[in-house]
Amino acid sequence: MDPARLDLDALTPEYQGLLLAGLLIVIAIGGAWAVGRLIGIRLEGWAGTQAPNVAGGFVGRLCALTRYFTGTLLLAAFTGLAPQLGETGFVAVVAALGIATTLVVYQLARGVRFGPVLATLAAFAVGTAIVAGRLGGLDPLVAGLDRAAISFGKTRLSLLDILNFVLIAALLFGTVRVGIRAVNRSIGNVHALDLSQRVLFQKLAGIVVVAIAFFVGIDVLGIDLTALAVFSGAFGLAIGFGFQKTFGNLISGLILLMDRSIKPGDVIVVGDTFGWVNKIGVRYVSVLTRDGKEHLIPNETLMTEPVENWSYTNKNVRLHIKVAVGHDSDVRLAQRLMLQATEGHPRILPDPKPVCWITAFTLSAIEHEIRIWIDDPEAGVTNVQGEVLLRIWELFREHGIALPREQQDVHVRTLPAAAEPPALP
Repeated sequence: MDPARLDLDALTPEYQGLLLAGLLIVIAIGGAWAVGRLIGIRLEGWAGTQAPNVAGGFVGRLCALTRYFTGTLLLAAFTGLAPQLGETGFVAVVAALGIATTLVVYQLARGVRFGPVLATLAAFAVGTAIVAGRLGGLDPLVAGLDRAAISFGKTRLSLLDILNFVLIAALLFGTVRVGIRAVNRSIGNVHALDLSQRVLFQKLAGIVVVAIAFFVGIDVLGIDLTALAVFSGAFGLAIGFGFQKTFGNLISGLILLMDRSIKPGDVIVVGDTFGWVNKIGVRYVSVLTRDGKEHLIPNETLMTEPVENWSYTNKNVRLHIKVAVGHDSDVRLAQRLMLQATEGHPRILPDPKPVCWITAFTLSAIEHEIRIWIDDPEAGVTNVQGEVLLRIWELFREHGIALPREQQDVHVRTLPAAAEPPALP
């Protein structure tokens, strides 16, 4: 006999039943998928066009319902093969039946407008009841899940271990999310800290909560980390090289929050990006521009490249508006009109007051520069300049101030007639 071929007769009845259970589960999944493709999609399309009011919340769920319900029926029929499946195979098929029933109940609960949490609890309760009923109660259920195990050398892995891992992981995940949300809310209400300090403490508290949940989960599950001691050095080295940039950005983000050089709400310029800091994350800083584009800049970039922070000390920013007038204009009047154009603008600060200076004389114009101060650069700077320039244009037209025009004078002069060449002999 070919040694590469699998000798089913050499397998124990327990493993034979487990292989049969796996085959039946695959058949149930394939049949459910086929019925969903052939019937579920058509049923869902019909309900969406012909009876949307009757179907209600089930529109969009009928295909999934058809698929899961078919799988439930097939698995319920397969449980009748208990003598051929053996104890372990029977438990595996019943566990698959419980999962399929849970999915059906969840879709039904969502269809009748149950919330996600309530629908999940109802589905889990019904699925557990189905499995317990098939196995004769909770005690046989627990015992059956524990007996349905596979050994790998000295390691024994049962369905009960897998279920415990999933439940504990889900419980810790939910607890971590609730805990981080509660801690963030508590720190956010501490008005003695400024915005950047609150963000810093929220990030540190989130890291602490995740670390505590990780070690609690390891202890509850009874995972022995000493088994990884041989690989810890190589694994740590690989992690160090692979996540070098990630950890660099993490440390850079914490430093930015601690030294308060960049805070949420600051207006900054990094390279060609101009906007205000929307969020300081673990890996990047979110900078929102006036165009509505959100640039995600790595924290490490802000530590190594020059950054203009318009709000580091305060939000006061001076704008320079260039205006040119013609040589024949009344320069004093033009300057008064330029300053008049800045008066009454809601965003221009009266102190320091706007000023206007001559900056250069050119062949066609006298160039001026208006200098104004604003304290809300996150609201934009071009719009302020545009409104001031429009007001200047209106005042110049009212008072006859001419704007410069490019002019070129062309002088034509008559050249002397060329002397005739001497006649040839």
